[in-house]
Amino acid sequence: MDIFQLIGFIGMVFVVVAYFLLQTEKKKITSWTYQVLNLIGAILLLISLFVHFNLGSFIIEIFWIIITILGMYKNLKGNRK
Repeated sequence: MDIFQLIGFIGMVFVVVAYFLLQTEKKKITSWTYQVLNLIGAILLLISLFVHFNLGSFIIEIFWIIITILGMYKNLKGNRK
């Protein structure tokens, strides 16, 4: 396992932990913990894909990052009201 595979593995763990916390109702979808775990996980997976490229995985990680950032923006906007 090279360093980029390790980075991708850690990213996968972040995404899976975030999803587990959501499904077990330990965190809500608006939780910063959930959103940050998702964002960091997707970024780490994307980093690993720059070396071990897979087009489908690359595209889904781009969308995952965009959607997570939109959710974080929505939460920030909602908290200001």
